[in-house]
Amino acid sequence: MSRTTPRARNAAATRQAILDSAITAFTRHGYDGVGLREIAAEAGVTAILINRYFGSKEALFAEVVDVSFAQPTMIPSDPADLAELTARALVARTAPDADHLGPFELLLKSAANPRAAEIMRAGIGNHVGARFTGALEGAHAGERAELGLALLAGTWLMRRIIGTPALRDADPEELTAQVARVLAVIVEQPG
Repeated sequence: MSRTTPRARNAAATRQAILDSAITAFTRHGYDGVGLREIAAEAGVTAILINRYFGSKEALFAEVVDVSFAQPTMIPSDPADLAELTARALVARTAPDADHLGPFELLLKSAANPRAAEIMRAGIGNHVGARFTGALEGAHAGERAELGLALLAGTWLMRRIIGTPALRDADPEELTAQVARVLAVIVEQPG
């Protein structure tokens, strides 16, 4: 009589599969545009298992935001040449052939939900906003960092999502130089 060995369970791999599925789903469809069943189906689990690992859709979304915003994709870790390096990263990430999924799309598609906006506000404050603020010297660093983030978000929206021709078709080096000049005003210490 042969005995079947039960399939080995791997909690870390299951949790990561759920998280990966959720990152993709929330980024593509926004907080209100996707349910736990869709995320579970893509991860190969049940919605009940998602609740066991994360507690709720809101808690899963909070982890997605934390993981997505923790990556230093726009603001470099080294504050030297902050304006230039940030402008270069923005232009590269908004190029027509760049990967569509990212923190900005997550933010844009979920911002209409007040609770999702609150979670994203905390994620920005804990990650990209904190990195940007920490890289700035002088007075009003928090305000200047948020102005810088507004410039980045607005450029991303106009170039990548709306696709206005002047920004979409701009020469990457020239656009980098123009964005860097504007960012330099924000980055420089106020006089």
